[in-house]
Amino acid sequence: MSVRRIIIVESKKEEKHMKWWHLSLFGIGCTIGTGFFLGTSVGIQHGGPSIVLAIVLAGIVTYIVFDALAKLTASHPEKGAFRTYAKQAYGHWAGFSVGWIYWFSEILIMGSQLTALSIFSRFWFPNIPLWLFALGYAVLGLLVLLLGAKKLSQIENIFAVMKVAAIMMFILLAGAFVFGLMDGVKQLHIPSNLDAFFPTGWMGFWASLIFAFYAFGGIEVMGLMAVQLKQPKEAPKSGKVMILSLVTIYVISLALALVLVPWDEFNTEKSPFIIALKDFDLGFVPHIINGALIIAGFSTMVASFYGVTTILVSLAEDGDAPSFFAREGKLAVPIPSLVLLIIGIAVSIVMSLVLPDKIYTYITTAAGLMLLYNWLFIILSARKLMKVPQKAQLKYYAGILLLIAGVSGTLINQTNRPGFLISLVIIGLIGIVVLFMNKKWKKEPQ
Repeated sequence: MSVRRIIIVESKKEEKHMKWWHLSLFGIGCTIGTGFFLGTSVGIQHGGPSIVLAIVLAGIVTYIVFDALAKLTASHPEKGAFRTYAKQAYGHWAGFSVGWIYWFSEILIMGSQLTALSIFSRFWFPNIPLWLFALGYAVLGLLVLLLGAKKLSQIENIFAVMKVAAIMMFILLAGAFVFGLMDGVKQLHIPSNLDAFFPTGWMGFWASLIFAFYAFGGIEVMGLMAVQLKQPKEAPKSGKVMILSLVTIYVISLALALVLVPWDEFNTEKSPFIIALKDFDLGFVPHIINGALIIAGFSTMVASFYGVTTILVSLAEDGDAPSFFAREGKLAVPIPSLVLLIIGIAVSIVMSLVLPDKIYTYITTAAGLMLLYNWLFIILSARKLMKVPQKAQLKYYAGILLLIAGVSGTLINQTNRPGFLISLVIIGLIGIVVLFMNKKWKKEPQ
């Protein structure tokens, strides 16, 4: 998911001859994360089997965003990418706002990952509180972060393979039960009509959209990778293959899970794939899948740690954050940026202690919303900076409407509403700073 993969992007700066299918595979590996492995459970709770349709719609929007950013990056390569494009399109306030929205979204994503890892670990140790697991993973993650980007990037591809392998293992096992190749299924739960597919109504489906979007978080970094292609014009084709592959994997695995287990049995205490296999005597298999989820989640969490500090350094270098955040020292990351990261981690751990039952939903909703705000800016920037044909204009309008649907859907559900309020507070804080900085920006040469 998102800037957590900058660590890989930087390690591949020297590769100027990527083929389009390399980028597709890279995207599949870096997008699959805890948003899919656990976040979809919340989506199922809200919308039931209709989460499958939500995933398809989210995939369409993800491609629209990728297409817009890939075309911008291919035709106008810029340092700072979407932050720079927003600044060029709408002024300094937009570039500043997008940069900080992105930083806050990564802080929230980091907290979401930390909580998800703790939830996965309770599969083995159900009586240990979330905050204690979160503390342990945070300390371990910080130690790995201080080893530097080079060592981390060397194992990221292995972790990506493990993610896909865990999903494929689940698909093969679940498929064998569904199609009668293995015994043990008492009843299949296949929706027989529209009401069964939308058990919570259209409002529940609407509320589930944000969690479908969150499963695709990270696509903006894939747009940045377009400059590494041997033929940058092939970026949209790469995106089509990548998104189609992700949607296929997501839809098949979630559909199988929902066929094996009634939709109302899913919860945020376990991954939907562990819940789907809970009634079968599979010995050590669920443990292998859970272990793979933890390893994969830990890798994305550590890369998120790196991404948070990297974004802050970039903002500081561009004058959109205090300059001391970019001050280099003996450690792998600047000490001021590391301190701010630790503060963010501490807040996540305290929230896990105070709100153990709702923390994952709150943070995931807020993180998903911050990503959607950023995606909206990417589409708007593309429309402003490029000559867009009429057909593409309609595509972008459709993307904007679906993004608005994803954002507004959080307002109609009481459980999601706190996440919306968190995102609103963050936007408000950024807006206040923008008001104070406007006088300075107006004096800058155009």
